[in-house]
Amino acid sequence: MELKHSSGNYGVLLVNLGTPDEPTTPAVRRYLNQFLSDPRVVDVPKWLWQCILKGVILPFRSPRAAKAYQSIWWEEGSPLRVISERQQKALQDALMFAVGHKLPVELAMTYGQPSIPDALERLTAAGVTKIVVLPLFPQYSCSTTAAVFDGIAAALKKQRLLPDLRSVHHYHDHPAFVKAMAGKVSAYWQQNGRGKHLLMSFHGIPQRYADQGDPYAQHCHETATSVAEALGLSATEWTISFQSRVGREQWLTPYTDDTLKAMPAQGIKDLDVICPAFSVDCLETLEEIKEENREYFEHAGGEQYRYIECLNDSPCHIQMMVTLIKEQLVGW
Repeated sequence: MELKHSSGNYGVLLVNLGTPDEPTTPAVRRYLNQFLSDPRVVDVPKWLWQCILKGVILPFRSPRAAKAYQSIWWEEGSPLRVISERQQKALQDALMFAVGHKLPVELAMTYGQPSIPDALERLTAAGVTKIVVLPLFPQYSCSTTAAVFDGIAAALKKQRLLPDLRSVHHYHDHPAFVKAMAGKVSAYWQQNGRGKHLLMSFHGIPQRYADQGDPYAQHCHETATSVAEALGLSATEWTISFQSRVGREQWLTPYTDDTLKAMPAQGIKDLDVICPAFSVDCLETLEEIKEENREYFEHAGGEQYRYIECLNDSPCHIQMMVTLIKEQLVGW
């Protein structure tokens, strides 16, 4: 495709949620403090929440979370950050081929490093004045996608001259995403065999958020239905569930752990599991789904449990990103 202006004007900001710098209690505590202090994530009145966060949650949760991170940490670092950096490089190379010249691609995390302000500074230093923002959350939620734009707005607040921004609001039902997800599952089945049932586990949010207008739950159901249709699955061959709930408040249901505990008694003992809300494997997929929830399933009588990894830096995922970015560049 041909861009109307100098190639130096355009750039891409790739954003994921974040990760601690190290699998240690102090590093995890810093990360959780930033993450859980965001009112987009927890909207309890600040004065009350900070007392609970500082006095109860961080002291007890940080050591437990650090141990969980240690169980999935790679020699190169956090899986989420390592894979995200691979995505960044692969996307920049693919965009070079797609548009005929270099488009700078910077990686940022909403929480932790590399930060959104630092990534925006690098794009500015590269002469970029037009930025396509791609939050790597297929399904929109106020607690993920909206938090990205809060971070961008805060970073740009003191700048006199703002960059021109375009953004990908969501892509939960985009044909390129559905094709990539279905292709990932099909490729796994061809190589490893196919289970008798497919569980699609999405990260949860409080039910209250959905009741107040957050479209995340609807987006998740539309993603699951589209992927099931692309795979040719009947209604009895797949299930949707929601994981990672916190606290006593009602979250989106059915819950993944309860679903897995109940499946063997329902005759489902041969299971494949995917996590379509995650663009990169991380703590919630590698520890919570691949390990912890496997134990629930097997303890309840399940026999075969196979976790199918996220799209990560697979070629089909990178090509999907290229498609989304090129759509944003049209007419700019």
